[in-house]
Amino acid sequence: MKILLPALSPTMETGNLVKWLVNEGQTVNSGDIIAEIETDKATMELESPDDGIIEKIVISEGTENIPVNDLIAVLKVEDEEIIEEEISSPEIVSDKEETDKTQKTNIAVSERSVLNEQTETNSSWTEVEITMREALNQAIEEEMTKDEDIFLLGEEVAEYDGAYKVTQGLLDKFGPKRVLDTPISEHGFTGLAIGAAMSGLKPICEFMTFNFSLQAIDQIVNSAAKTLYMSGGEINVPIVFRGPNGAAARVAAQHSQCFISWFSHIPGLIVVAPSNARDAKGLLKTSIRNPNPVIFLEHELLYKEKSKVPQETDFLIPIGKGNLITEGNDVTIIGFSMSVLRILKSLPEINKLNIKPDIIDLRTIKPLDEDLIYKSVKKTNRVVIVEDGFGNTSFGSHLSYLIQSNCFDYLDSEIVKVSGKDVPMPYAENLEALALPNTDEIISAIKKVTYKE
Repeated sequence: MKILLPALSPTMETGNLVKWLVNEGQTVNSGDIIAEIETDKATMELESPDDGIIEKIVISEGTENIPVNDLIAVLKVEDEEIIEEEISSPEIVSDKEETDKTQKTNIAVSERSVLNEQTETNSSWTEVEITMREALNQAIEEEMTKDEDIFLLGEEVAEYDGAYKVTQGLLDKFGPKRVLDTPISEHGFTGLAIGAAMSGLKPICEFMTFNFSLQAIDQIVNSAAKTLYMSGGEINVPIVFRGPNGAAARVAAQHSQCFISWFSHIPGLIVVAPSNARDAKGLLKTSIRNPNPVIFLEHELLYKEKSKVPQETDFLIPIGKGNLITEGNDVTIIGFSMSVLRILKSLPEINKLNIKPDIIDLRTIKPLDEDLIYKSVKKTNRVVIVEDGFGNTSFGSHLSYLIQSNCFDYLDSEIVKVSGKDVPMPYAENLEALALPNTDEIISAIKKVTYKE
């Protein structure tokens, strides 16, 4: 049995093996303390996962910066055969070598390389203007080609090419064993996908709309999100839940809700919400490689929107890094997903006020690029937050709290939040438009914080 370096905290990417408390050949029982591991927060004890004999200590005590999930020892369990390749000592590689490894096929990508070391721009890349729908399709195809452990499942993802054609052509290329049509039973196929992830596979689980994820909320929150913590860092759940989120066009209340605030509330979940095709491809590829459960929230109205996207398979965008779209000194305007498009459509009216804004696309809701936000706010001294979701106890409300807590002395006005109205989404087109943030409301908020009313 392999003993791997576990993630002993949600932010742990590497650890130091402070001390072995056992020797090779020593008999141990399940739960015995076998080592001391230093994390980014504390020194913690590592327990034996089973009864057996310490067959091999692979990493010597005193070794630093060991990536999470690296082999550190081998435990001989009764009736279990030890494979020779399991006990060979892994190399501790540099950050550059680790980044190079992510370009090879069929590898386990550590959280360190996924979160922090990816390059967003390269002058040699070939960029083609494509839709977000096509960009997502490229991301899934490229990652499934690289890693045979990745498979796709959901309603109509195979024979029908996906309800929104995001998965078009994938069944023909990868076959029915890796692209699976499921029954209309979100609770069932979500549980199946999570179990597969716990067993070492890497599912991409599509919801036809995230409104239907409510049928599987117990599986997502109590199984996917909590298992790594509850297993003491021993069981990863590498899974991506993806699909359209938020209001589309006249599909009424039960198909129009934004779940960004819901999922960002849950410890153990990464939450991503891209606003354009380029970000969608880079972030989805990174999400698939991440060893944790990722909620990947797309927007149906953005599927047709085009932007230039690198065609190289090594194009990745790091999780937890926002994007400063435009730079100014007068006000910081923050958005994510569809609200970014609403902000950009308001830009001509903003310019008429002779106001130069910093426009920030968060891209990742959790973890959040707080450094980018605070740097901008300390420069502009004013903040407007735009979100499609309901304003009551929303993510924007939490963001307001973070800004006032960390930038209070820099603020020259109150923080103003433009949110969706606190009402189930109307079906009528004119009422739907009134229920969502619009240009007039964004301009009014900017005038308020800049005292131009």
